Amino acid sequence: MKLLLKKDIPSLGIVGDVVNVSSGYARNYLLPQNLATQPTETNMKMLADARAEAEARRKSHLDKMAATAEALADVEVTIEAAANAEGVLYGSVGPREVSAALRDLGHEVTTAQVRMHDPLKRLDNVMVDVVLADKIETKVKVWVVRSKGSEEGEDQQEEKSWSEEQEEVVFGGAQERDE
Repeated sequence: MKLLLKKDIPSLGIVGDVVNVSSGYARNYLLPQNLATQPTETNMKMLADARAEAEARRKSHLDKMAATAEALADVEVTIEAAANAEGVLYGSVGPREVSAALRDLGHEVTTAQVRMHDPLKRLDNVMVDVVLADKIETKVKVWVVRSKGSEEGEDQQEEKSWSEEQEEVVFGGAQERDE
């Protein structure tokens, strides 16, 4: 079914595009939400100005994303996380933490723009993809380092090790001894 878009729809088109969609998608989503209409000459003329504005907005957005990609080209981000002695994180570092670190550096990056196959679960350095627009993407180096609080916590845990006397109290008295 051919429809004329009244609003921009990601992965489908911009205002004024005539698109071919399934009849179910048209009936159940596009038409009830007032996102599309029948592609008549009258409707196409009414949306001509809106299409020109949408194209100008899209070009401006792509220019801004290209500038952001250039700014991110050599960026390295350091994220502190709590980890055990072997370097395994107690939690994980995912797109949310990476985008927050980039925003702290002054770059406008959303969580959806950061693409990771799996969250990071070890102290490591990794190149992470940042997809800003359809054909605009870059890579950012992410360093996951041990947080200062977790180093102090490990030292305290080592000092609190069990002694044999404490084990006897906890496990119910003296243990059997070979005599």
